[in-house]
Amino acid sequence: MRSGSLSLASTDYLQLGGGRAMGRYSTLLCAPIMGKSVDQMLNKIGTAKAGGADLVEVRLDYLNNFNPRQDIEILVKQSPLPTLFTYRPKWEGGEYEGDETKRWDALRLAMELGADYIDVELQVANEFLNSISGRKPENCSIIVSSHNYQHTPSVEDIANLVARIQATGADIVKFATTALDITDVARVFQITVHSQVPIIGLVMSERGLMSRLLCPKFGGYLTFGTIEAGMVSAPGQPTLKDLLDLYNLRQMGPDTKVFGIIGKPVGHSKSPILYNKAFKAVGFNGVFIPLLVDDVGKFFDVYSSPDFAGFSCTIPHKEDALRRCDEVDPVAKAIGAVNCIIRRPSDGKLIGYNTDYIGAITAIESGLRGSHSTNGSSGSPLAGKLFVVIGAGGAGKALAYGAKEKKARVVIANRTLDRAKELAELIGGEAISIAELENFHPENGMILANTTSIGMQPKVDETPIPKQALSSYSLVFDAVYTPKMTRLLREAEESGATIVSGLEMFIGQAYEQYERFTGLPAPKELFREIMTKNY
Repeated sequence: MRSGSLSLASTDYLQLGGGRAMGRYSTLLCAPIMGKSVDQMLNKIGTAKAGGADLVEVRLDYLNNFNPRQDIEILVKQSPLPTLFTYRPKWEGGEYEGDETKRWDALRLAMELGADYIDVELQVANEFLNSISGRKPENCSIIVSSHNYQHTPSVEDIANLVARIQATGADIVKFATTALDITDVARVFQITVHSQVPIIGLVMSERGLMSRLLCPKFGGYLTFGTIEAGMVSAPGQPTLKDLLDLYNLRQMGPDTKVFGIIGKPVGHSKSPILYNKAFKAVGFNGVFIPLLVDDVGKFFDVYSSPDFAGFSCTIPHKEDALRRCDEVDPVAKAIGAVNCIIRRPSDGKLIGYNTDYIGAITAIESGLRGSHSTNGSSGSPLAGKLFVVIGAGGAGKALAYGAKEKKARVVIANRTLDRAKELAELIGGEAISIAELENFHPENGMILANTTSIGMQPKVDETPIPKQALSSYSLVFDAVYTPKMTRLLREAEESGATIVSGLEMFIGQAYEQYERFTGLPAPKELFREIMTKNY
């Protein structure tokens, strides 16, 4: 095991052509079952089977009034799926607080009655395995597990942990750690991809989600998917439906290219839905995942393999990402922000682009043309208009640049006036504070574009500008697209303005990103169909 740099480029663990025996055991999809009664559990197992699970993890520690022989026998005989029995004690993150002897008796009973797998904690594995003295049924595999709810150790420490688990005589090695940063997941991938035994390596928390989604790529024996959102047995578990229908788990393998959206927050993004459904429809071997990133530079330093092929970039990282790129498209450089990054296959360099301004400006122009506010001009309907941009971040820069290119007169409104002044000076416009917007109405027929996250889920009751100040605007655009109808757009429409949703910008900017990701023409009708169905 190579244990130096964590940079994925400096190790060979992402190259899965040989070594790792993906062919020996493809990744299984396991649904945790946490019922209070046997009947509840059987009902949930039926749901798991209908949802596409390969097996179920029966959490005995959740049962009330547990009668071991009777309950386990019913569960084994009546389960339509293979069973993994876990009886997790409190000291390893479970619910059981009773006598260890009774707990072990129940696990031995599960083996005897036909369980396909049992899970035993590393802390007691040697004693437990000695207690069965080689009397393990042939059709039952023993998983020996270790859970770290505090952090993710170094590669060396994880490798030592795996060796200790193997030394117990485990059939399958399982370890779960906790991600404090998304780069922690790389250490787990480094271990799983090199393992010569069946291994389950998962990273808990939202920052560790990638470990669960990419199991088939990096050699995991199984990953867990819940039968309903929120009903998790460990932090950060996705649903069965998302794993199968959104992330196309069954189509994923060692050669699958990884794409994702870098942001903070990122869970609200519709990008994974759009790209994954499009990838599947055209047969492109890629997966698009949410990437909750705290430090862009650190992220790119660690995930520097060609397997991580391209990224969308959203709030608040668009400017930091530009500084991290090796090369930047001239338009993106002029804007000062990127929202699309491609890793060039020939040399691994990061190339930054900005597709925000195209998507947004095109959507705004279409809105103006639709409202017949073109003054008979054959050029852009934005020409000569007073265009007010709220926000001086990456998206604000893109909108201001795009509006200026279309010969609009641009005003930047920002919470921090100094930042507004910086951008205004850069593009040749004026600067005001957001507080001044309430009384800013030098003329009628102005254009307003909100590029901040004000009004985004979950804070849907917020708006960057009072309703009474909206009467001077002929068109209002909001880059926020979750929800589709923000408070700003609703009040603008009530005030008589044409409104343009951030969804239009989202779809417009995605066309070019998709083409850069795949090398294929963007399926524009499919994009609109996907977003219509999934909004």
